[in-house]
Amino acid sequence: MNKKIQVSPSQLSGTVKVSGAKNSVLRLLAASILFDSDVILRNYPKALLDVQVHEEMLKHLGKSIDYSEPDTVNISQHKPLSTTLDWNGRSIRNTLLILGGLVTKYGYGKVPLPGGCKLGERKYDIHVDVLEALGAKVYEEGDYLVAKSKGRLQGADIKLRMRSTGATENAIIMGTLAKGTTNIYNPHIRPEIIDLTKFLNNAGAKIIVHGQERIEIIGVDNLLPVNHSVMPDNMEALTWTVIGAVTKSKITIEDFPFKDLEVPLIHLRESGVNLYRSGNNAIVGAGNCFPVEISTGPYPGINSDMQPIFAAFAAFCNGDSHIIDLRFPGRYGYADEMKKMGVASSIDGDLLVVHGAKGNDRIVGTEVKALDLRAGIMLLIMGLAASKGVTVISDSWQIKRGYNQILEKLLALGANVKEID
Repeated sequence: MNKKIQVSPSQLSGTVKVSGAKNSVLRLLAASILFDSDVILRNYPKALLDVQVHEEMLKHLGKSIDYSEPDTVNISQHKPLSTTLDWNGRSIRNTLLILGGLVTKYGYGKVPLPGGCKLGERKYDIHVDVLEALGAKVYEEGDYLVAKSKGRLQGADIKLRMRSTGATENAIIMGTLAKGTTNIYNPHIRPEIIDLTKFLNNAGAKIIVHGQERIEIIGVDNLLPVNHSVMPDNMEALTWTVIGAVTKSKITIEDFPFKDLEVPLIHLRESGVNLYRSGNNAIVGAGNCFPVEISTGPYPGINSDMQPIFAAFAAFCNGDSHIIDLRFPGRYGYADEMKKMGVASSIDGDLLVVHGAKGNDRIVGTEVKALDLRAGIMLLIMGLAASKGVTVISDSWQIKRGYNQILEKLLALGANVKEID
C-alpha cells in the first residue's frame, strides 16, 4: 500500500491486450453468492486490488477461490455461506451487492457500510429502496448494514428514481431468486449490466432487457453451473487510446470494445486522435490534440469515470477544454495535482476548464498523489507524456485497484516506469 510509481517521459510501441472489466467482474463476483454450484470466470483480471479484496470477502463467507489456469478462476462452495461479512479490511462499495445476494439467497445479510472512492456524497438509500421494495427490512447496526426477510424476497415493480448502475445491478441480483416477477423501470443499461444478465441467463436465470424502459426478471429457484468470459474493460481501452495519443506513440490495442466506446471515441477522433479498427483490435497513432467539450451522462455517453482521463488528454491540447460532471460534481480534486505538473485549470460549479498548452512544454514531472483510481491513472498518463522530469505518484495502489497488470503492460510497451518504496 505504501509503494509509489515512478514514471518518466516515454515513447511507446507494441501491442497490449485489454483485460477483463473491473466494473463487470466485481458484479459477477457478488452474483456468485446466488450459486450453490461452481462459477467459472474466464478473462479474469486477478491482479486487480479490488478483485483481490472481493475474493477475500467471498472466502470469509465460505466460498473457495481456485485458479485452474491463467486468467481463469473457479468459485465454489461446499456448505451454506455465512450471512455476516465480518470484515476489517479495506471496504469497497460492492458490499451493497453482497448484501443483496445474501438476503436473496438466505433471507439475511449483514455487511460493512460501503466504501470505495471518495467522490463526494455517494449515498446508498436507493439500494435500500430496492431491498424494501422486494420485502426486506433494512437497518444500520453500528458500522454494518443489515437486511432480512421472512422467506424468499417477493418480486415487485421497482421504479428507480435515477439511473443508478449499482441499484440496477442489485435489483437484478435480488430479482433472480425472488418469487414471482420483478420489473425494474428506469434502469441504467450499460455494457456491464448486459454482461451481468448474460452471466445469469447462462446459468438458468430468466432476465429480459426491454431497452432503456425496463428489465423483466422471472424468479427461479436456483442457478446452474456457469462458465463465462468477462467482457473487455472499456475504461482500460480508453486509457490506452489516450496514452497513445498524448505520447505520440503507435500502439495496437487487442480486444478493443468499440461498441461500448462509440461516444467517447467520437469526441477523441474529432479532437485529432488517429484511431483505426482492425478486426477486434484498435491501432492508435500520433495525431494532433485539439480541445474537448464534454459532459458526463448515462451510457452510451461519457461516464464520470472517464472525465479524469479526458482531463489528462485536455492538458496536452492547444486551448481550453471544458468538462462538466453533473453526476459527481465534486470530482475535480485532481486539478490541484495537475497544477503541480504545470497544468492551469479553473473550476466554476460543475464545470472544469483545463487550460491546455501547445505540445507538452509546460508539463513537467514532480511528486503527486493519486486521490482515487481514475485520478491516479490520469497522473500516470501525464507523467508518460510530460516534456521532462520524473513523476512520482504516491498512493499508487489506487491505480492497481482498477488496472490489471498495468506496470507489466507499460514495460512491455517500452515505458520508463517502475515501482519504488
